[in-house]
Amino acid sequence: MKRLSAFNVVSLTLGFAFLYIPMLILVIYSFNESKLVTVWAGFSTKWYGELLQNDAMIDAAWVTMKVAFFSSTLATVLGTMAAYVLVRRGRFYGRTVFSGMIYAPLVMPEVITGLSLLLLFIAIGMDRGVLTIVLAHTTFSMCYVSVVVSSRLISFDDSLEEAALDLGASKFEAFRLVTLPIIAPAVISGWLLAFTLSLDDLVIASFAAGPSSTTLPIKIFSSVRLGVSPEINALSTIIIAIVTVGVLTASIVSKRQITRRLQEEAQAG
Repeated sequence: MKRLSAFNVVSLTLGFAFLYIPMLILVIYSFNESKLVTVWAGFSTKWYGELLQNDAMIDAAWVTMKVAFFSSTLATVLGTMAAYVLVRRGRFYGRTVFSGMIYAPLVMPEVITGLSLLLLFIAIGMDRGVLTIVLAHTTFSMCYVSVVVSSRLISFDDSLEEAALDLGASKFEAFRLVTLPIIAPAVISGWLLAFTLSLDDLVIASFAAGPSSTTLPIKIFSSVRLGVSPEINALSTIIIAIVTVGVLTASIVSKRQITRRLQEEAQAG
């Protein structure tokens, strides 16, 4: 096993410090007694209580969670279908145009995507609200799901699905009973990626949102422009804690699955 050189250790240390020290400072100042976020006046948790009483912020968080859940679910279904068609159906008429439409949001600036969707919603007379944000987020996150699932389908052994067809299963049953369980980790990864992108989006949501459908990034951005409030630090700390717990839980579950699989392979051998 190769040992890390001094250069690598210093580079890793500086890199992690650059990423995580600002987050650590934010967490510390979320417990600040003072209203001034840059002046330490003692330890206090009152801003967490103030945050829980901020109905506007809680409503924005609820809208964000609803939008992220529905848009990521819809994007996962459509992205998986698109990936299956692109990988399994080979060459077909209009494939180039279809693939270009799927992958265009990957390279399209978010401002252009948001403005085009806004003009579409106005042209068809659709009132902006939660539904329009869900449709907008589905449009740009579907391509990410398609890329993730396509990479798994490319390495998928077609003979497994062909064996199911030879045993009498229909194409849908072969996909549901054989293909989908095998590519499930990629599908779940695509859903999590779409969910994260929806939670983080500000630009596209700004074009698609209505007066009564403010998402959390829009609310935070509007508040920060008037000055950073200690409540924003408290909210950011809660989000960091949730993400940290989620990452640790996923790592533990993944490690246990790998260990169980290795044990089963050892027993079978």
